[in-house]
Amino acid sequence: MELFGGMMVMMSILFFFLSVVWFVLPFVIFSMKGKVDRALDMLEIMERRLAALEAGLTVPPAAPEGPPPAVSPHSPLSGSSPPDAGV
Repeated sequence: MELFGGMMVMMSILFFFLSVVWFVLPFVIFSMKGKVDRALDMLEIMERRLAALEAGLTVPPAAPEGPPPAVSPHSPLSGSSPPDAGV
């Protein structure tokens, strides 16, 4: 009978421990789920902001109006006369 009584005490301690875990575990899981949902929302917001920044950076620069000015080999760039002018 002592063996049966000892087993019942061990079983009651085990069931008490399992009941505590049974009542605490859902709160832990739901709390983590809320944190993961908030992190996912923040990640989506950051992704949208980064996509908007990338779209703003990849806009091609505006083409200059009109053709570029033609430069002849004898046109002075700094206002000085060409070397073969003899002056």
